[in-house]
Amino acid sequence: MFLAVAGLMAISAQNAVAQDGQAEATTEQVAPATEAAPTSADIFNKKSDTPLYQQIKTKFIEGGPAFMVWVVLCLILGLAVAIERIIYLSMATTNNNKLLNGVEEALKRGGIEEAKNLCRDTRGPVASIFYQGLSHYNEGLASVEKNITAYGGVQMGKLESGLSWIALFIALAPMLGFLGTVVGMVGAFDAIEAAGDISPTVVAGGIKVALITTIAGLIVAVILQIFYNIIVAKIDSIVNSMEEASINFVDVLTKHNAK
Repeated sequence: MFLAVAGLMAISAQNAVAQDGQAEATTEQVAPATEAAPTSADIFNKKSDTPLYQQIKTKFIEGGPAFMVWVVLCLILGLAVAIERIIYLSMATTNNNKLLNGVEEALKRGGIEEAKNLCRDTRGPVASIFYQGLSHYNEGLASVEKNITAYGGVQMGKLESGLSWIALFIALAPMLGFLGTVVGMVGAFDAIEAAGDISPTVVAGGIKVALITTIAGLIVAVILQIFYNIIVAKIDSIVNSMEEASINFVDVLTKHNAK
């Protein structure tokens, strides 16, 4: 696709040079330019009075609603899942040292039942793991460790739920953008064929419209990738704290069993 674009631009440049040469041959004197051509710095530094939302709306329409709608939908759905995961992980984060000290005090005061009540009333995956371990305390410490390990895997699955959807939207948004670009390039070639000539205006306009969908898809992918990495880092932190708390919990039960 990019080779085709480069070829079109090269042909357009050659046609423009040829036209300029013919114009110079027929004109004996050329009037000096009264105004310097704008540079790339002037173009990027140019300020527009159009509001930002109006510019976004214009680019959305230029990119083609048939493809831009799907790209925006990927952004909306991806952000919805990401925000839900961030809220869930924030609620799953607890003070494990405080909970462990509370379980130890409950074991000293009322035994296993009081410790189970404390874990039942505490939210978070660590409290759930502690509750499962206490529920199998009568079966021995080996059974406690086995159930803690098994239920820890269940809690990890709950923490990682939804990540596959975010990864899907991260991959899908650029694909939809590239698809829109390819379709736009086909439209540009159709316009060239209809015009019967390769003019810079037709080529540049078609390429600009075609690349808008790719830009939108890449922006959506970047935004969702940032949220994805934040969620993964949060999950890793919770899992590490779960493993450390489980080891300390087994030590507390071992001391209690020895008494």
